[in-house]
Amino acid sequence: MRGVRGISQSLCIVLSLLTCGVLSAQNQEQRVRNIVLVHGAWADGSGWKGVYDILAKDGYHVSIVQEPETSFQDDVTAVKRVLAMQDGPCVLVGHSYGGAVITEAGTDPSVLGLVYIAAHMPDAGEKESDDGKRYPSDLAKSGAIKKTPDGFTYINPVQFHELFAADLSDDRAAFMARSQVLNFADNFSATITTAAWRTKPSWMLVAGSDRTINPDLERWYAKRANSHTVEVAGASHSVYVSHPQEVADVIESATRAVSK
Repeated sequence: MRGVRGISQSLCIVLSLLTCGVLSAQNQEQRVRNIVLVHGAWADGSGWKGVYDILAKDGYHVSIVQEPETSFQDDVTAVKRVLAMQDGPCVLVGHSYGGAVITEAGTDPSVLGLVYIAAHMPDAGEKESDDGKRYPSDLAKSGAIKKTPDGFTYINPVQFHELFAADLSDDRAAFMARSQVLNFADNFSATITTAAWRTKPSWMLVAGSDRTINPDLERWYAKRANSHTVEVAGASHSVYVSHPQEVADVIESATRAVSK
């Protein structure tokens, strides 16, 4: 009898461990571990390095989209291409002009949540360029946006630091100014066909001292979309570079929320 009891107890322990393992695996499957980062105009994916390092250290699978900025549709396609490479659901993150891009691309079924970092957040039928007129930015009023003969835009490198990256070092801002990815001018006036944030939860990080997009516009976007909102006081438009921990915290909050 003692032997039988011992065997029974052992079987119970084994079954209990197996059950716990299955439940643990199920919980693991429900957690969103994929994050896709999308840069904005006049920049490339390298600016996400600080945010990437934090997210990767915390165990997330992070992909960074390199948009060509040759047309709005090209950029949306670039995002969807990376979304198709994910091995499960994800949170999609956009900075600046990248916010308009993820609004269009974020309708993809793999996207469970959207995070806007000092970003545009147009609705269906709207254009980023028109929304910007609601609360004009210092950049828009400065005359610092220049255009090449073939229709690509860039920020005057002399004014880049003060208008785009005021809270970065002189050296860092100078490098960003000289390595700008020229953005096709028509990209800013692309009309959104379907706004992903209308059907999916969203988060907005407001850069309190943003001179490229007026912080009041970022707040207006967030209020309209009922976004979870965090504000970083004193942050420039380059908040994703200057405050990587705060940006990563918002992104991780989003992944936890959509994992429930």
